[in-house]
Order: sequence, then structure tokens, then C-alpha cells
Amino acid sequence: MLPLQPPSTVYLNGQFISSDKAMISHEDRGFYFADGVYEVVKYYRGNPFCFTAHLNRLQNSLEGVRIRYNKLNELRRIFDQLVETNYLKDSFAGIYLQITRGAAPRIHCFPDAQVEPTVYARAFPMKIYRDEMRNGIRVISREDIRWHRCNIKSIALLPNTMLFQEATEAGAGECFLVRDGFFTEATHSNILFIKDGKLQTHPDSNLILPGVTKGVVFDICRRIGIGVVEAPMKADEAQWVDECFITGTGGEIMPVIAIDGKRIGSGKPGAITRRLQEEFLRITYGELAGEQIVTGDW
Repeated sequence: MLPLQPPSTVYLNGQFISSDKAMISHEDRGFYFADGVYEVVKYYRGNPFCFTAHLNRLQNSLEGVRIRYNKLNELRRIFDQLVETNYLKDSFAGIYLQITRGAAPRIHCFPDAQVEPTVYARAFPMKIYRDEMRNGIRVISREDIRWHRCNIKSIALLPNTMLFQEATEAGAGECFLVRDGFFTEATHSNILFIKDGKLQTHPDSNLILPGVTKGVVFDICRRIGIGVVEAPMKADEAQWVDECFITGTGGEIMPVIAIDGKRIGSGKPGAITRRLQEEFLRITYGELAGEQIVTGDW
């Protein structure tokens, strides 16, 4: 069981308040229907990473579920204040933002336009997965049982949590999702493969969430001359790839060394994965971190 956390300052519907005082209506549609979206932004020592990209994805999610929220321009100020108020400005922190359609009597159709969305945000310390990034993780694969609007960052994550629980019980670090014989993404990360010196990953579509970190990897590949192929990978052919890794806001660039017990490449993080890690770490943590990850001193 996780230890109880001391109260922190959170943001709820226009106010910064103590987390133990934050109350949301029992009629909130997020509670009834998971009728809402969310976003997570990482702060590196007081600076948000790819803030505009996260904001654009949030806007797309809001439009996808038709939630009216017209204060996106205020979020940077809110996030910065949460990081500072919770004494996280000099560390690595995350901001969790959730916007639901608001509180209204339970009925399946949307409430009238007068109902205001519920807006909640909190700051929290973000773990750095040093050992996993250095040594790689093993994953399992399962059928993709989610809906067909995975490009929306919905709070309806029950399938994801069920599948990730299976991975946890199997001693794995993630669960890869398979639809019609092809990998789509993982429960909370994008999947990328290296084959014949090129990066291959599922194209953005309604079947996956467009990854912000994945987009940074694309930029790095273009800069250092690695080709990118946006095409689905057959699940039964993945064992023949040279390297594999996953990307996400929390896990950043995480090598995958085995899928369902079958070794990927040498069974260790590959050279191209390691190069991409170095470049990403230089951007986010600084030049020293990018150099030290290879030596194991980071």
C-alpha cells in the first residue's frame, strides 16, 4: 500500500486550495461517465517540456469530446504556480490536468450550455527511471480491447489499467496492444522499433494517442539522419526487429529487451536506442546526463 501523502496545493475550478479541502460534486460527469479528458506535462527544474505540443493535444481532445473550455491561455500560469507552491521548481515534476464536462443530473445526453466544466490540476514529483532506461524492460502483449477513439486522451482508462495490471502481475514493465494482428501502442506509451537502421512506428490515427515524446524522437531522427517509417508492425514479426523502445512523458525513452519472453536483438538496449536516449537527455536534463547514461554514472 502506498503511504499517505501530506496535503499539497491543487487547482480546482479557479482556486488554489489544499488538496485535503478539494471537493468535487458527486454528480460530476467524470464520476458518472468518465466524461472528460486529461493531460500530463513534465517540468524539468521549473521549465515545462513541449508545453505547446501538450496544449495542442489537449485542445484536440476537448474538441473530440465537445467539451467547451476557453481558458487554455491561463494554463501555463496555473501550472507554473502549482510547481512553485509545491516546492518542485528545482526538481523534476509533473502536472496532471483533468477537465470534465461538469456536474449535472445523471443523464446520458450532454447537459445544457450553462454547465461549467470541472477543471482540476495538481503537481507531483516525477520519478526518473534510471535503471530501466539503462537496462531496458520486458513487456507482454495483449489484444487491444479499447475503443476506436484512442487519439482522444480520455479519462476512461479502465482497459488500460486492466492490461497494465496484467503486465505488473507478470513482472513486466508494459503491455503492448495488438489490434488485427498489428501493434498499435502500449497502455500508456508509444511503441517504436528499429529495423535495418530505420525507425518504424504506427502512424497517428484514431487507434493511438499522438505522442509528444514520440514527436521529439522524430525531430531527433531527422537531425541525426535516421529514417522514419510510419507503418504498423505485425505482432508476429516483432521478434525479428533489431531494437525496440517505448516513449512517454514519464518514461521518456525506455528500451524494450523482450516481448512475451522473446528477446529483442541482443537482449540489451541497442545502439540506435542509446543514441536517441543520449540526444533526448541532452535536451531535457542537460549535456552531462546525455554523456553519462552510456557509462552508467548518470
